[in-house]
Amino acid sequence: MSIDVHNETDHRVDVRELVALSRFVYSAMRVHRGADLAITLVDEEAMERLHVQWMDLEGPTDVMSFPMDELRPGREGARLQEGVLGDIVLCPSVAKKQAAGAGHSFEEELLLLTTHGILHLLGYDHAEPDEEREMFDLQRTLLLTYLAGRGRPQG
Repeated sequence: MSIDVHNETDHRVDVRELVALSRFVYSAMRVHRGADLAITLVDEEAMERLHVQWMDLEGPTDVMSFPMDELRPGREGARLQEGVLGDIVLCPSVAKKQAAGAGHSFEEELLLLTTHGILHLLGYDHAEPDEEREMFDLQRTLLLTYLAGRGRPQG
């Protein structure tokens, strides 16, 4: 599996943690271990350019996802699809502001946004209330399970 993290900002980010979380989500969602993922951290100016270009919305946002091969979560007993999962772009300065407002750490916010981005790459969305409930419940479960298991050897 190729999970690459590129930090184009001055923010200190635990790259190993983002990769470990991504691997955990891959496993939990039955994504092929060889599926490629790129995570890029950018400043607000770069994020705003992407936000305007792809969403026609002004201002920077926290996370954007760019799916490639339209991979979907695997099913038990089924052969997993190989391919390129896609790209996630994170904006640490926006994440830092959101973390302060939500009352949790910057690191937890980056993990939340990474999980959110991967779910978007896997076809989840939150445009409709039922979709939002499904995606956010899954996001919360994945993140809490990952955080609860940190520090324990993976078997």
